[in-house]
Amino acid sequence: MTDTTNVLTGWFPQAVVFDCDGTLMDTESHWQDARNQVFRDFGIHPAPGFAERAKGVHYIDCGRLMAQEADKPKLAAEMTDSLLRHFTVQVAEDPVTMPGAADFVRRLSGRLPLAVASNCPLSVVESSLDRAGLLGHFEHVVVPSEEGPAGVGGEHVRPKPWPDVYATAARLCGAASEQALAVEDSMTGIESALRAGLRVVGVGPRPRPEDAARADLWVPALNAPDLSAWVESWPAGGARE
Repeated sequence: MTDTTNVLTGWFPQAVVFDCDGTLMDTESHWQDARNQVFRDFGIHPAPGFAERAKGVHYIDCGRLMAQEADKPKLAAEMTDSLLRHFTVQVAEDPVTMPGAADFVRRLSGRLPLAVASNCPLSVVESSLDRAGLLGHFEHVVVPSEEGPAGVGGEHVRPKPWPDVYATAARLCGAASEQALAVEDSMTGIESALRAGLRVVGVGPRPRPEDAARADLWVPALNAPDLSAWVESWPAGGARE
């Protein structure tokens, strides 16, 4: 059981920005399978704990990390291309939403602006959300500018843990960062949201206490009863502080 009483009661967002992988879409197993396939293709055995180190990391950075693990930095670009290729095939074949995610998004849709801030390529995010029937609920999808449109004013949008994707998404939704809520499953994403100035709901298996404490609230899934009760307390017609 989580507790919103002393954390978020009395505060209501004016926009909600969701991470995609591991928050809306159940793709972490796809990334893990894709990483394992790349390691097999290159005849590499990663050090223990690699999956956790790679969680939430931009796929280009993940390719570099894989090459570093192999002590073959010159293979970074090739491994990155292979990683994205394997992942894209898997997520296209098996788009699965996280528990409670679809219902949670539909409950919020139309009540206030919704956006997605992801480290994944734009085409992958949009196609997976579309196949899950969720894309139409989001006013904006923001990804690093190497893979999508530049941010407001044409500035370069850097990947998480930089704050850019969350700051841009809140701005596109018409909300000041401190008036927006991020929904995240990874510490990389939480770091990004906090640096952008958003409040944060962490979702998924509870991490170690010092990591969980970085989020304003941590819930096991987006259908957690106390999270639902808090959402139901939001003012009709838009949230206000």
